[in-house]
Amino acid sequence: MRRPLQSPALINAFYDSVRPEQRETAQAVQRAIQSVAPQLRPEVKWGNLVFTNDGDNLLAIVMFKLNVHLQVFNGVQLLSDFPELQGAGKGMRHVKFRYRQPIDEKLVCELTQASLDAYARSYRNQYASHGHER
Repeated sequence: MRRPLQSPALINAFYDSVRPEQRETAQAVQRAIQSVAPQLRPEVKWGNLVFTNDGDNLLAIVMFKLNVHLQVFNGVQLLSDFPELQGAGKGMRHVKFRYRQPIDEKLVCELTQASLDAYARSYRNQYASHGHER
């Protein structure tokens, strides 16, 4: 069952709740993500801005005291192409952007596209492994 669309007012409330320098950096990251993947839907989850693809979490913008993290839910699959990714654990990785500094827009765009591509490959593999054909 599809979830109802989140109100743009909820996204605006998310941005209203953070400091101005956090807002500027997070909005720059969001613009870069959505320039590559306008189909990704921003949602507020766990107090963060999460971008979903067909209901699956793909990317998140998470605020910290000194920087914003762009979390990549399938980041472990991208490590060979993106040594900038940090973190440990089963799947998620992140890159950090300091407040009041320009973000690496090219990196955000490339990570977004690579994450979408990895998601699509994973989906196709999962679909094929269950004996389905398209």
